Amino acid sequence: MKIIVCMKQVPLSSKVEIDEETGNLKRMGAATRTNPFDLFALECALRIREQLGGTVTVLTMGPQQTETMIRDAYMMGADDAVVLSDRKFAGSDVLATSYTLSQGIRLLGGADLIICGRQTTDGDTAQIGPAIAEHLHLPHAAWVNAITDVNETRIQVRQDLASVFQISEMKYPCLITVDKDICVPRLPSYRRKAEAAAKPIRVVSCQDLPDPDMTRFGLVGSPTTVERIFPPSAGAGSVTLEGTAVEKAGQLFDMLAAAKYF
Repeated sequence: MKIIVCMKQVPLSSKVEIDEETGNLKRMGAATRTNPFDLFALECALRIREQLGGTVTVLTMGPQQTETMIRDAYMMGADDAVVLSDRKFAGSDVLATSYTLSQGIRLLGGADLIICGRQTTDGDTAQIGPAIAEHLHLPHAAWVNAITDVNETRIQVRQDLASVFQISEMKYPCLITVDKDICVPRLPSYRRKAEAAAKPIRVVSCQDLPDPDMTRFGLVGSPTTVERIFPPSAGAGSVTLEGTAVEKAGQLFDMLAAAKYF
């Protein structure tokens, strides 16, 4: 069983700086931590490996300062790690990020199972996992809160779709995104600390990826842009709308339009 876990470092604090020109987070120099949802993804991968055998590879995209996250993943039990790091990846939106990660997976020869956290705490889109699967033309299941059965040929999961639970069964290769209710991640083992410190971390640049088309990566390959970022106003008062329901709806629409909420 070959399992790839996509992980990411996210800002440690909610106080982050925004590049006014691009609308992107200024990540360099900011304190970071492992995206919490990705720890659940790694734990699921390790449990499946313990049951069926195989390997667990961590794949991440970002600056080379992700080494701390990778070392912790090694201490939890990951077998291998690859970092996609290149200045050409900077400014990637969901489409460019998911495409870059899919190219990294292709470079690794694919996998039987790809596991992602449900979402990241800096973007909160919950779109990266499904987008990776679409780029790779793989079946996928999102919002997984339980793995009900798994063997050498298929996996059965339960999805929490807000109003209903759905049981989905897929043959490999496939991709799942897992929620925080699925398990309790193990702590990094200090018995593995020396071993983890000696393990290599493979760094891959843009030119190493299978697709040489530079228009698919980074800011150039990102069709979505952030028009405006602003902090919420503090100490706002209240407004009373009068009239019929239709009149009040129209007043509310005009107020939101004037505030440029859409």
